[in-house]
Amino acid sequence: MSNATIYDVAKAAGVSHQTVSRYLRGSAQVRPETGERVQAALDALGYKVNSAARYLRTQRVNRLGVLAHRLDLSGPVRLLNGLTRAARENGYLLDIVAVDGNDRDDVVRGLDLILRQQVAGIVAVAQSSIVVEAVADRAASLPMSSDVTVEGETPLNAVAGSLAAHHLAELGHARLAYIAGPGTWPSARNRRAGFARGAAERGVRVVWDAEGDWSASSAFEIARSLPVRELGITGVGVANDSMAVAVIAALTDRGFRVPEDVSVIGTDDSPESRYLRPALSTIDVHQEDEGAHMLVALVARIEDLDPAVVPAIQPPALVVRESTAAL
Repeated sequence: MSNATIYDVAKAAGVSHQTVSRYLRGSAQVRPETGERVQAALDALGYKVNSAARYLRTQRVNRLGVLAHRLDLSGPVRLLNGLTRAARENGYLLDIVAVDGNDRDDVVRGLDLILRQQVAGIVAVAQSSIVVEAVADRAASLPMSSDVTVEGETPLNAVAGSLAAHHLAELGHARLAYIAGPGTWPSARNRRAGFARGAAERGVRVVWDAEGDWSASSAFEIARSLPVRELGITGVGVANDSMAVAVIAALTDRGFRVPEDVSVIGTDDSPESRYLRPALSTIDVHQEDEGAHMLVALVARIEDLDPAVVPAIQPPALVVRESTAAL
């Protein structure tokens, strides 16, 4: 039935057409069991949301602009997977523009491309300070996704950094190093600060740190001069798994064994991390869930929905594999 209406759906589900309309808008007023009946009727009748008709009726745009960065890395791609899934489930389309989040001119060009379209809000997968400032300057009237917090108001990425430091400390490593992402990124700053705080909480020291750019090549060059013997470093935390892989490679080239001489822990739990040798210990930040959370939270702001519709975000979790071991 290709031309089914909400009245047909309402009749099939045994509800009012107003209930069907509320369900299609994602209203929290629709009880879960009622929503299941409505969705079953929608599926059975092949009902398709008419975006043009919805815009004419509500004057509400169903497109969101997405500024993405480093889509060659698994972390941003998994975040984007969560965003696209949640957008589809909530009746939104995404205009995705890849930018260099460290280059203001490139960010502005990408943002201007998005702003030529009718978009209801902006999602920043590339959430560097440069991106945040550019959106504030050029699109202040549009709602923008914000950094995800857990455990009250603690940034998710700070919790991830703390977990990594706690793990190394509990294995007996008292002199740690940390290789961070770029300082222009709040996520990188939060992971770095969380690692330092986690080390202090366990009474161990971060005796050396450095800053990469999220890429394996940057971390490889850093790790080639990591002062392992000079500073007695036995544990290394790394801001993402791509850089952690390169750190292990550089240490191996220098004759150090991982984890016998130096333990290394990454962040993100990329799909490939378990298949490395040694398999990489890491922090799972549940990036697809994070993407869905960001998307629904933004939609709730746009449509003035009950905050209860926003899915809870799982806190980061330690994944112990072979690249870390007791001192």
